[in-house]
Amino acid sequence: MAIRRAVVTGASSGIGAATVRALRSRGWEVVGVARRAERLAALSAETGASTIACDLTDSDSVAALVDELRASGPVHALVQVAGGARGTDRIEDGSIDDWQWMYDANVLSSQRLVAGLLPLLRLAASADGHADTLFVTSTAAQVAYAGGGGYNAAKAAQSMLVHALRLELNGEPIRVSEIAPGLVHTEEFTLNRLGGDTVAAEAVYSGVEAPLLAEDVADVIAYALDAPGHVNLDLVTMRPVAQSANHLLARGPLRVRPVD
Repeated sequence: MAIRRAVVTGASSGIGAATVRALRSRGWEVVGVARRAERLAALSAETGASTIACDLTDSDSVAALVDELRASGPVHALVQVAGGARGTDRIEDGSIDDWQWMYDANVLSSQRLVAGLLPLLRLAASADGHADTLFVTSTAAQVAYAGGGGYNAAKAAQSMLVHALRLELNGEPIRVSEIAPGLVHTEEFTLNRLGGDTVAAEAVYSGVEAPLLAEDVADVIAYALDAPGHVNLDLVTMRPVAQSANHLLARGPLRVRPVD
């Protein structure tokens, strides 16, 4: 198969950066996209990926991204990792600014990317047999929890966007996949959500044996993109073994019960 090119958003850290590394190790050409140009430059030096600085919450910035991608080569896959959470307030106490940011960063950014990149994905699918869109959502899209209303709502909306897109693309050789991770220990997600409180952020993972890492999610993303072209992973929900559900998290070593 000819070398394929993926656009990976949220590439400056966490799951996005890990996905760039995973795809590069599998022979993909990758364009890493994020706001922080200096982090992108370091990732490019490390992996050989191309990078483009872009604010996905800004329509003009996304339009410039699409123009640069169109001029530089085909796009076989869009991997939308960018997004995030802000705050853990009750709904009655929630910050409208935080809720607005979460909707813009998770949902509207996805719509902007789909609208801009679908023509390029269709060109690649016509030439190479298929193309991919893949979205990293969250188990927060599936089950609500107290203090998570804004993030629950944003991720649920993003998940519905993915489901609707799959229906709208029925009959075209463009796969639409969703990866919904549970507890993932990355350097920034929870820290950003909790306003930079490092102690509170680390407490989220305290005592949890082997939470998911960004590399675990990236491995599943890479598998989904490298699967045979007729195979679509509609939805992959993944959690650490210590997390049986959003609300049920084991803290302490995992132990087998004594056998009678």
